[in-house]
Amino acid sequence: MGRGDGGDEMWRGGAEAVLNLQPSASISIAYDAVFDAHSDLLLLELDDKLLPQIMQNRVTIRGEPDEEAVLCTPSATYALKYVGTSNSAFLIPPSSGPSSDVSDSGPVKVASAIKLAPGVMELVEVAPRLHKLKELLAENPYRPEEDSMEELEENDGLRRLRWEDLVERVQASDEELKGALKDISAVEINGYWRIVDEKYMDMVLNMILHNLVLNEWSLDGFEEDQVLGIMGSDGFPLKIVLHCLEIYGRRVNLTDDELSGGRCLWRLDEKQVCVHFARVILRGGKMKMERFMDEWMDKIPAGMSADFEMLEGQVLVENIGMETWIWAFSVSSLPSTPAERFAALFQERQKWEWKDLQPYIRDLRVPGLSSESLLLKYTRRTQPTMDAEPVFSTR
Repeated sequence: MGRGDGGDEMWRGGAEAVLNLQPSASISIAYDAVFDAHSDLLLLELDDKLLPQIMQNRVTIRGEPDEEAVLCTPSATYALKYVGTSNSAFLIPPSSGPSSDVSDSGPVKVASAIKLAPGVMELVEVAPRLHKLKELLAENPYRPEEDSMEELEENDGLRRLRWEDLVERVQASDEELKGALKDISAVEINGYWRIVDEKYMDMVLNMILHNLVLNEWSLDGFEEDQVLGIMGSDGFPLKIVLHCLEIYGRRVNLTDDELSGGRCLWRLDEKQVCVHFARVILRGGKMKMERFMDEWMDKIPAGMSADFEMLEGQVLVENIGMETWIWAFSVSSLPSTPAERFAALFQERQKWEWKDLQPYIRDLRVPGLSSESLLLKYTRRTQPTMDAEPVFSTR
């Protein structure tokens, strides 16, 4: 194997000559004049599913300087992992034209290698890294005094994040990021993504309920225009009122004639409303179950029925002596990565019965790992007797 005298000439003997090589034929490989100068080149191994995404330029590399980079397609996130190989590979670029060296036996085609690659980058599908999203949006929740874009722009101390800012900062695909924004009840206000201050959202929901009762509108079917009109006249931003309806209500399916007439009906979601009031009561901390149930029933709007099963994944219960205590512990407040999620769970409680643990790991999605695999990896299971409920502790 030789070294080429000129980069341009040797590059012309390129990859096509190697790819088209017939069985039992041979070709000379030469070092290019700029061999090993391409420190920015890496081999990336792809499967058939990902190759079209790469070729159509539908992928991005996301991550900040202090983070491990990930590759994102429109719908999935992949960790980039370097894997060394026992057989190194020569990188030979495409040719720019015919080229040959002359030997005693006649013209000999030459392929010009520009780099020796001792390994490849592999892509491993991973769960999106969404913990930063909650942290970023929690820094600046939307409050009632922020009624206009002008007020926001005058205050340079506020952190304001557009969609493109979130894409740059959060390691998740666009589809996963949109789903996460919905899960944490974020809303786009004047081009910026925000979460609404929880006390302000309490106020908005209570005013909607008050107006429904005052005007004798059904909880199962009320006009959007009527609610927006009366809430707007009371000074509530219509964007926030609609956001509240989307969190605590559902649009009612209408006939084509009703839709053509411009009607839009909503019904309140019984579970979402009941869970909201349970959270409000438990903001003060741990309390006795009997007192909690009394207060909860008092707060539930007339026409709705609260069931304790609604609070699965929202509260924890503990028996202390003859008394039962309850406190808020929401799955939505926990980290999204498995290692951090299980660490938070075992910090809250050293041992978990399966019926209590399941609601807090049900939403974990790790490509290639089932819930059982996650339990094996992060917990230790004990079962005193065959009839006893299994108990999980940290591994």
